[in-house]
Formats: sequence, C-alpha cells, structure tokens
Amino acid sequence: MDDRDGAGGGGQDGGADGRTGDGAGGGVRGSFEDLLAEGTAVPTEGWDFSWFEGRATEARPSWGYAMSLAARLAGASAALDVQTGGGEVLDFALGRAAPKAPVLTVATEGWPANVAKATALLRPRGIAVVATAEDAPLPFADASFDLVSSRHPVRPLWQEIARVLQPGGTYFAQHVGPRSVFELVEYFLGPQPGEVSSSRHPDRERAEAEAAGLEIVDLRAERLRVEFHDVGAVVHFLRKVVWMVPGFTVEAYRPRLRALHERIEADGPFVAHSARHLVEARRR
Repeated sequence: MDDRDGAGGGGQDGGADGRTGDGAGGGVRGSFEDLLAEGTAVPTEGWDFSWFEGRATEARPSWGYAMSLAARLAGASAALDVQTGGGEVLDFALGRAAPKAPVLTVATEGWPANVAKATALLRPRGIAVVATAEDAPLPFADASFDLVSSRHPVRPLWQEIARVLQPGGTYFAQHVGPRSVFELVEYFLGPQPGEVSSSRHPDRERAEAEAAGLEIVDLRAERLRVEFHDVGAVVHFLRKVVWMVPGFTVEAYRPRLRALHERIEADGPFVAHSARHLVEARRR
C-alpha cells in the first residue's frame, strides 16, 4: 500500500490509495502469534504505508491524486492542506510543484502524533502545521486561500472550506467513499446498516458542497481491489486506521483473527474493495 498515490516508497482507510507488493500473493510466513506480534509492534503515526510492502496491496485510483495536486499547487498563490496526516502527500506534491509552489502554504492536522510528524517533515519547506480538531472551524480568515486540498478527510467541512476560499478558488481533494473496505469491517463487526456509510456517498457530498456555495467541477468515483496477504498486515491496518473497527485490539478479536489467519493460509489473500472519489469544486 502506498498512501501517497504516486509518491513512491512504501490508506485511511483513510487508507492507502497506492499499491505495494506484486499483487500475486505471498505475504510474510510465520506463526499466528509471530504475525500478531509484528502487526502490534509497528508504529502507527503518519500515513507512510511502506511497512505493507509485500504484505498488502491496493490498486491506485486512475486520476493519480498526488501528481494532480502538484499541478494545482504550481498554479496557486496561497494553499491550505486540511487534515494533512503526517504531511507525506503534501510534501511529495510540493516537491513536484517546485519551484512554482505557492508563496504561502499551511496545513492542519488533529491527531497529535501526526502533528509532530507533519511538522518535522514540512517545517524545512517553511510550512506551518496548525493543530486543530477535525470538526473545529478552520482557524483562518475568510477568503485566505485560492487552493484548499485534503486527502481522505474524516468529514469535509463544506461551509468552512467555502469560507476560507477566495471567490473563484478551488477545493481539490480525494475522499473515502461509501462502504470502503467493508468486507474487512463486516468480517469483524458483522453486517453494518446503510446509514453507517451513507454520509460518504459522492452524490450526498455534491449536494452538501453546492449548499455551501461551491460549484462541482469534477466528481469521479472508483472501487479498488485490496488484498491482505497475512494476518499481521490486518492487525497493523486496523491499528492504524482506527475508525474501521472502533476499539480494535488483538485480544478482543483474537478468535476472529485466528480464523482469518487460517483462512488466508488455506485460501490465499483476504480480498476487500476500497472506495475513492475525486472532488474538484470552485467557490462561486
């Protein structure tokens, strides 16, 4: 999995939107207990998914978000990246946009571990990372930016996005769509009601964006194959993307994890499908 989508190297579900491994199966061989220990020991901060190399795969969206963001940054004068995670996607995109990167670029992030990681990564570029809760108003004046971006926001704050955009400014983002990786979610939690994911549907987001005063310029959705090649990869994924199975711990789900380990050993990778949509909107 490559969370940077074309950034090279190593999914909110929040998850990764790239691919690592060769997609031909494999994974890491080991005992059930050894794989659990590996998946539990790996640090979870940031959105670098390089640890999954050879252990999990996810197909890329066709639009190549990070490279597309780089092109838009090259044409912007003041940019804001909302919920930047560990800053990896923004750092990559700015590197490709140089030397025409915006004069002013700012990022926000709500998770303290990611704030620290993004600050360390982005400070050398002169970018401030502002710590703010994901559901809090954006701490910026009206019409401050001509470009607002976000990759896999927990929930897009459409009124705030419209407020901080200049007239004619652009919101460019990749969102997680409805029932993303739900094969894995429902393996652990059982069938989920439709309303659990309906708020992520692109048609609903279109309506919410338009109600906030934004005009949708482009809206594309894709479902992408995901494969988990060993139970350690599943453990690390659920520890990293904590909203997939809330309260997940190895001990709480040990019987289901053992059954999943045996299933993968016997039948091959556990297959799921992520949902992604590209959003480009303009402030009227």
